[in-house]
Amino acid sequence: MNVDQIRETFIRFYVENKHLLVPSASLVPHGDPTLLFTSAGMVPFKPYFMGLAEAPAARMVTVQKCFRTTDIESVGDYSHLTFFEMLGNFSVGDYFKEGAITFAWELLTQHFKLPPDKLWISIFETDEEAHDLWRAIGVPEERINRYPEENNYWFSGDVGPCGPNSEIFVDRGPRDACEFCRAGTCKPNLEPDCGRFLEIWNLVFMTLYQAEDGMRTELPRKNIDTGSGLERMACFLQGKETVYETDVFRDIIARVEELSGKRYGTDEATDTAIRIVAEHTRACTFLITDGVMPSNEGRGYVLRRILRRAVYHLTQLAGAGDATLLDQVADAVITKMERAHPDLRERGDFVMRLLASEESKFRETLDRGRALLDQILAGAAKKKKVDGEQAFTLYDTFGFPLELTEEIAKREGFEVDLAGFVREMEAQRERGRAAAKFDIEADRVEAYTQLAQIRTKFVGYDATRHDTTIAGIIGASGVQDGAGEGERVEVVLIETPFYAEGGGQAGDTGEIIAPHGRVRIDDTKAAAEGLIVHRGTVVEGRIAVNDAARAAVDVEKRRASQRNHTATHLLHAALREVVGSHVKQAGSLVAPDRLRFDFTHIEPTKPEELAAVQRLVNEKIREDIDVHWEEQPYADAIAGGAMALFGEKYQANVRVVGICEPLHLHEHHDGGEQEMRCFSKELCGGTHCHRTGEIGAFVIASESSVGSGLRRIEALTGALADAFVLEQQATVGRLARRLSATPAELEQRVEALQAELDAERRRLQQLERQAGRAEAGSLVDAAERIDGAALVVARVPAANVEAMREMGDLLREKLGSAVLVLGAVIEDRPSFLVMVTNDLTGRVHAGKLVKQVAAVAGGGGGGRPVMAQAGGKDATQGDAALELGRTAARGLLGAS
Repeated sequence: MNVDQIRETFIRFYVENKHLLVPSASLVPHGDPTLLFTSAGMVPFKPYFMGLAEAPAARMVTVQKCFRTTDIESVGDYSHLTFFEMLGNFSVGDYFKEGAITFAWELLTQHFKLPPDKLWISIFETDEEAHDLWRAIGVPEERINRYPEENNYWFSGDVGPCGPNSEIFVDRGPRDACEFCRAGTCKPNLEPDCGRFLEIWNLVFMTLYQAEDGMRTELPRKNIDTGSGLERMACFLQGKETVYETDVFRDIIARVEELSGKRYGTDEATDTAIRIVAEHTRACTFLITDGVMPSNEGRGYVLRRILRRAVYHLTQLAGAGDATLLDQVADAVITKMERAHPDLRERGDFVMRLLASEESKFRETLDRGRALLDQILAGAAKKKKVDGEQAFTLYDTFGFPLELTEEIAKREGFEVDLAGFVREMEAQRERGRAAAKFDIEADRVEAYTQLAQIRTKFVGYDATRHDTTIAGIIGASGVQDGAGEGERVEVVLIETPFYAEGGGQAGDTGEIIAPHGRVRIDDTKAAAEGLIVHRGTVVEGRIAVNDAARAAVDVEKRRASQRNHTATHLLHAALREVVGSHVKQAGSLVAPDRLRFDFTHIEPTKPEELAAVQRLVNEKIREDIDVHWEEQPYADAIAGGAMALFGEKYQANVRVVGICEPLHLHEHHDGGEQEMRCFSKELCGGTHCHRTGEIGAFVIASESSVGSGLRRIEALTGALADAFVLEQQATVGRLARRLSATPAELEQRVEALQAELDAERRRLQQLERQAGRAEAGSLVDAAERIDGAALVVARVPAANVEAMREMGDLLREKLGSAVLVLGAVIEDRPSFLVMVTNDLTGRVHAGKLVKQVAAVAGGGGGGRPVMAQAGGKDATQGDAALELGRTAARGLLGAS
């Protein structure tokens, strides 16, 4: 079976057994702040297991895209992957252990045709029910192994659903090198692992919830969560020893071979590099397709890290060249996997352009990293060792792989402080782990779980005031019956007109008024599916559960948010029309006072494109087009042309917001029907204007980069847009008056002034050079001679660092054997330059000396033995710093 057949067989089996096929969720988890990535097949199902959301069906099947960061350094061996697909079947309160075991056994033995005598089982040590079920199905006692919690108990994290599990292993035959195999005692989970037993399925019997303190409580229902790695299953069914030999990777590896001229199977070093390139490119392609963009933090940092690792190894394989290569490997990934993942082809052009851009930038970074490494080696000539901190700086700042640092250092007769590197890496990981602890409080999760049975009905599409009932209150101590004046609370209502933050739109503000108290609401959020919490402060009296209450939204802020939300849809559509259909929304903020729209685009949006987008949006506003919304089944909405957003999780029925106008009238036998032409049509749960004319006006305030392949537009609507334009006009008027020009002449006048300024700068630079040459002559005459070397320590009249370097070069040329310690005040801050001629580097190291000098002025720096520069903070200490430099240099040169 090829991998597509395995995937389709798995799905077909469970669908025939009354499971609902659930499409793979995004690699970016929706609504789970504890995770960077979707790292397991059950991640999208956690809310169903915890009772926080209603499952679309009691039985479900999925093939989930997964990404794990823990295995990045291990990728390149025969088994580890960062990206993989997880086959899984799930039961929420339906079948339990017997059903899970029976289904798994039938699929493996009857459909995948695995020999029953090759299957081994592991169970939690006290799980007698699972033991008896496996025995009843025909597995002999000697192939059922009991293990403690560390082996056979599954957790979804420190906090979350958990339960005992049972794993299915396939016996691939004894290994000659394994002493257990030779003794006939080999079994799963022995250490060291000889590779005989391959785990192909994990059945989790999920019944408990583990809190932050380790306490476990019963979940609302008994659940089943199973996972089988598609790549691992393919490895066994295709009779291969490693996943890289299967058809999953065959075509991708072939493309790497074609581009590099190297052959897989040549030697271990080549094979490792090819595996890294193939695996990481596949992972990058899926991450970018799901909306992750390279950056220096969070998910984007992980993407950039594996992307650069792939580029480095591909460059090692193929050598340096002008053409980018990673995008061509990604093309092979897309071709191989588009049948199961058509969105890869839909976004393929953008993915490949982004990879090519990142590869080009990183190649330049690699060159700079190599230059820094050369400096480090020169500075460590005596000890012949690269500090771990320096190696980590190369790795972290320049993306310079440790392997390359080691390779070059070894060739030059150096070693690398690996222990120091590991310490720095672990310190960074600790920082990363701290940063990854997103804003979540365990007591809040428990409170939301307690109130999860409440389903707040949102009535705010048609109303901003509504009479309702207080159904729950969460305070400082968790769920409570009431709250008094001054307390911060989260109020849950039976019905609410307050819009909960979502889809980029900020949550509503306003008031909840009860018979004996009033709460000022400053935010509204969806704590779980169907559970809306109104966050605020009790400003009068006291509120209690079961109180009748009037919920009143701040109408002006709501209307402003509606204007901005509808304008965001217009902006999205206009960008796609003007800039290109590759533009996709990557994030947004819809607040009462502004809108912010992030979108995928490689280069800065051209000024003429922004002008065209703004004109088009305002044109649609003036046309006063009807904005309508309706609920539809998800599949029908997508088939009808509605756009879905990356990373969003949609229910079976979705709300479609269309900005559409009548095209013409068709007459039918049953009456007239209007055909509509839609400028914009998106899946959206937010609130909107009824007609585009309500927006009033739209103006783009700024366009900027927010990361590789990501642009951001900030815009204003309505009266705020008018005010912005008036302020811009006033600014233009003021500038025109100051420059004695009309607004129409302003650009021409500025260009003329710029030309004059450039000419004056060139004249000033020429004068500075003349003055510098004269100053250099004086300094040469005043140079101190020490043991055959000249020493010059002086403050020089330099306007910038380049001028100071020119002065140094001139002095070095005139003096011959010399040490120069120069200082200047540039833009109110002290700058220092140390130069040492090659014959004196054995006595004086420029990098070390400048570091001492700058420290006196509160700064730091460093560099190569022959030249180094540094900056300080306190200009008043410049002369003192130079005097220290004089004393230190004299001592190093051997002055008595």
